[in-house]
Amino acid sequence: MHVVIGGCGRVGAALTVSLTRQGHTVAVIDKNGRAFERLPPEFEGQTFVGLVFDRESLESAGIKEAGAYIAVTNGDNSNIVSARVAREAYNVEKVVARIYDPRRAEIYRRLGIPTVASVQWTSGEIYDMLFHGFENAELAFGGGDTILLRLDVPANLAGRPVTFLNEGQQASVVAIDRMGTASIPSANTTFQEGDVVHVVIRRNGIPLLREKIAALPEDH
Repeated sequence: MHVVIGGCGRVGAALTVSLTRQGHTVAVIDKNGRAFERLPPEFEGQTFVGLVFDRESLESAGIKEAGAYIAVTNGDNSNIVSARVAREAYNVEKVVARIYDPRRAEIYRRLGIPTVASVQWTSGEIYDMLFHGFENAELAFGGGDTILLRLDVPANLAGRPVTFLNEGQQASVVAIDRMGTASIPSANTTFQEGDVVHVVIRRNGIPLLREKIAALPEDH
């Protein structure tokens, strides 16, 4: 996959190196040419000096062929504008924007842009969210061991009780958005297709959650 990264700070540089090692082609854009000094000498991707939301810069970086765009500059506005350009103007399938102000994150998610709203999230978590996860991270608590996840209920989970996702001290459903209205579920609440579920979960419990949902039959 070709990936365009907006911003070559600490997280952007780490993502650039990680994605290249995973076999993806990578182009990174930053307005400051010195930012590319964070990349190792053996880096084989492309670097472009420019504004991440500038279409000429994005097209030079290969946005038309990109399967993913990651916006990780140090500015919320640059991240969300460039993410929207990637999604809406170039139809990039996988787009993630880092947002420093968590109060703004929900607004951007309504625009269809998955956001990482905590500065504690690192390149590893963004990579996992982009390529492996069915859920979006909303917030990390404390040292990042406990996370708030936003999950769009898949068809095979509809009709099952909310308690199906609860896992002792590992995971707990704390809220459900249904038809524009949020509520705190009771033990008798069942999932409906179209629900958006918010789950507080220990980081090491995420793989189990994914396996649990993936193992469900399509019809039950």
